[in-house]
Amino acid sequence: MKYKVVVDSCGELTEEMKQDPHFASVPLILEVDGESIVDDETFCQADFLKKAAASPHCPKSSCPSPESYRRAFDCDAEHIFAVTLSAELSGSYNSAMLGRDLLLEEKPEQKIHVFNSRSASIGETLIALKIAECEKAGMKFHEIIQAVEAYISSQHTFFVLENLDTLRKNGRLSLVKAFVASALKIKPVMGSTDEGTICQLDQARGINKALVKLVDYVVERTVDSANRILAISHCNCRDRAEIVRDAILARMKVKDVILLDTAGVSTMYANDGGVIVVA
Repeated sequence: MKYKVVVDSCGELTEEMKQDPHFASVPLILEVDGESIVDDETFCQADFLKKAAASPHCPKSSCPSPESYRRAFDCDAEHIFAVTLSAELSGSYNSAMLGRDLLLEEKPEQKIHVFNSRSASIGETLIALKIAECEKAGMKFHEIIQAVEAYISSQHTFFVLENLDTLRKNGRLSLVKAFVASALKIKPVMGSTDEGTICQLDQARGINKALVKLVDYVVERTVDSANRILAISHCNCRDRAEIVRDAILARMKVKDVILLDTAGVSTMYANDGGVIVVA
């Protein structure tokens, strides 16, 4: 096999990617009230949302171990790549780097590169697909790294949440701010920074007005859209995600569209009704 792309489980894989041996997922572990839930094909979104909503505590996640990454990297591929959650949000990147070092001690000739997505969720999916695109174009290992790093720098992530409980429980919103936002039905429009952190871009009263602003930001900040893939992930709200997709497509042309339901880690943060857009 020429190449392998390992994505931590915050990145949703399409059905085609799941069937393609070039792609692999390494799961994070979620925890709700002491119960550990593996973020793999056994993850049940409905069950997790129910447990998280009933818990007074914030759900937690733990990144894959270095050994998990080492095992995923240990294959016959000439080029091995990893795509992880933003290093500013998770220890997954550092764990992947340690896993890389472990394997290189055994196989120093192996070519392995770990990409810090500076994003999450569907943003990781797009990066994995970009790697595959570069490999199919016959690019050399160092050329792929340069091209994908440039792609990551050009990528923008935006999201709107229906439910602020997880942000409140994990301290990203104060109790007072979360209460006021909920009482007034204020929905923040969030985005990623160049460094891979999260920032609030705007806010609106009501989910529909917030989604309109989300679409505005996507259209305004997407450069050369006709050559880019529009990716949308949603937490249990496909109809809402399709409305966002159609609103964006009415205002700009794109190369392709991916629309997926969130996997475990993204479900934990997006919560029921959340929409994430990456272009």
